[in-house]
Amino acid sequence: MNQLDIPPVLVTGATGRVGRLAIDQLLDAGVPVRALTHRSGTAVTLPAKVEVFTGDLTVPESLEPALSGAGAVFLVWTAPPQTAAAVVERLASHVRRVVFLSSPHQTPHPFFQQPNPMAVLHADIERLIAATGLESTILRPGMLASNTLAWWAPAIRTGKVVRWPYGAAETAPVDDRDVAAVAARTLYQDGYAGADYILTGPESLTQAAQVDVIGDALDRRLAFEEMTPDEFRTLSEGTAPSSVVDMLLAAWGAAVGQPAYITTAVADILGTAPRTFRQWAADHATAFTEGP
Repeated sequence: MNQLDIPPVLVTGATGRVGRLAIDQLLDAGVPVRALTHRSGTAVTLPAKVEVFTGDLTVPESLEPALSGAGAVFLVWTAPPQTAAAVVERLASHVRRVVFLSSPHQTPHPFFQQPNPMAVLHADIERLIAATGLESTILRPGMLASNTLAWWAPAIRTGKVVRWPYGAAETAPVDDRDVAAVAARTLYQDGYAGADYILTGPESLTQAAQVDVIGDALDRRLAFEEMTPDEFRTLSEGTAPSSVVDMLLAAWGAAVGQPAYITTAVADILGTAPRTFRQWAADHATAFTEGP
């Protein structure tokens, strides 16, 4: 693929978990990449080949330099909702294609059907994109495997018991690398306009079983102890909005006793099986002991 023949792809949320990995995937495919960062200092983590632009989704006009001449945008919404309409309108005036990282709020499974303010925002942005006539692809990852680093790594690093609510709740953690690879493929290849994909890992695991898998990767047994929802609310004070905490508790509670929702979308698009949670844990074992 000749970079000179391909309009650049703009990645928002470029230093985030999925956006950063999508950049690597695009570069590996020979696609020129632009990265939108909120602060210029964060660009030091990006490859030298990436063209970096400073912009802010809350200031739609600040996106103008990054969008000029671009062909597609990977939209990871990382801002309050007020400027969403203006941003989408600006995207539509510059690019042909947008791939939006949304959430599985339409998925017919109790885990994804609980009240969720983020899902409301995502649905609104999807409607805005649809109204523009842009070539669009919606990606709906389920539970990201990397969430477990934020949740359980602090206790594991200090040798404490992993305490968590709803240990019996089942999810199908999807590897962030698989989500990024799907995003990249749908950004630079044709044939995905109008598509809507729910991205999951290949297996249903309880949260307690996921802790066991991490323990296997570390070659030591990790103790898991059930925490009450009220204890979780107290633990989360000051670290997460109460609406997010309530959403997580409701989702986990609804998932108890039900296998996780699983799709073949990752394999269908990439032609390779999605990574298992065991693979993800083995590849990220040091992050549970030494930090990111």
